[in-house]
Amino acid sequence: MSKAFASQGDMEEKQISFTEIGEGLWAFTAEGDPNSGVIIGDDSVMIVEAQATPRLANKVIDKVREVTDKPITHLVMTHYHAVRVLGASAYKAQTVIMSEMARGMVAERGQEDWESEFERFPRLFQGHESIPGLTWPNTTFNDRMTVYLGNRRVDLMHLGRAHTAGDIVVHVPDQNVMFTGDIVEYHSACYCGDGHFADWGDTLDAIRWFDVDAIAPGRGDALMGREMVNAAIENTRDFVESTYRPAARVAARGGTLKEAWDAVRAECDPKFSDYAIYEHCLPFNVARAYDEARGIETPRIWTAERDKEMWEALQG
Repeated sequence: MSKAFASQGDMEEKQISFTEIGEGLWAFTAEGDPNSGVIIGDDSVMIVEAQATPRLANKVIDKVREVTDKPITHLVMTHYHAVRVLGASAYKAQTVIMSEMARGMVAERGQEDWESEFERFPRLFQGHESIPGLTWPNTTFNDRMTVYLGNRRVDLMHLGRAHTAGDIVVHVPDQNVMFTGDIVEYHSACYCGDGHFADWGDTLDAIRWFDVDAIAPGRGDALMGREMVNAAIENTRDFVESTYRPAARVAARGGTLKEAWDAVRAECDPKFSDYAIYEHCLPFNVARAYDEARGIETPRIWTAERDKEMWEALQG
C-alpha cells in the first residue's frame, strides 16, 4: 500500500468532555472520536454506544461515576461498527440492544469490519487484548421499542437508513433530547463507507421533525439548542450530498473511481477539509458513493485486503 490511511498516524490522545444536555442526560465527547451517551433513570443507567475497547469504555464509566452511583443496566448501540461496540463487556449491562438489522450486520460482516477498523484506528484499539469477541445484542427490534428506566421513558427508533442500514436513534421525551449516532455529526466528517446516500436526507428530515432541544451526535461536540441542532443537521446533509453528487456524475458517464475521487475532493475540500477524520473517511466515502451510483444497493464488506485494493485504485 503506497499510502497509509490518515487515522493510522493519529496517535495523539483526545481531550474528553462530559456535557449535560438535559436533566440526567450526558454526552461523552472527545474531539471527533466516537461519542457515547448517558441516560440516568430513576434507579438505573442506560449507555448509548459502547466505544471501541473496554479500556475506552472505562473512561465513559469513570465519567458516569462522577454524576451517579446507579447501576448500568442497559447498553444501546445505534448501529454496528467495531469502534462503536467492542468495548461493550466493560459495562456488564444486563440488556444489550441493537436493531435487528444491525444484529444482521454483525453476523454478515462483524469479524471483517473488526479486522479492517483495527488496521485503520491503532490509537482507538489500544488495549484491544481485553476485547472478548464480537458484541452481540440480547434484545433487538425492527421499527420501534420503548424502555422504561423507572418512570423515565426512552424511545428507540429506526427512522431510516443513513450511516448504515441498521441505524437507530434514541429519544428521551421528557427532555426532548436525542442521541443520533453517526446519522448526525458536528464538525466531523461523516463516514459513508457503509452508507445509503439516497436515504440519508430523508432520515435527517425525520430527525428534524422531532424539533429536539439537544442532540448528542456521533462525533463532535454536543449540540445544545435548536439553532445549533438544526445547523448540524443541515451541515450533515450538505456533507452527504456534496460527496454523492460529484461521484454520481462521474459514474453516470462511465468514469473511473479515481475520477470520482478527484471530483469529490474538488467539491468537498473547500468546505470540509478541516473536519475531524475527513482525510480518513474520504476514500471510503468516495468508493461507496461510486458503488451506489452504479446500482450496488448493499454496501460491500470492507476487509483489510479491500482497503488496500481501494487505495491502489485511488492512486491511479
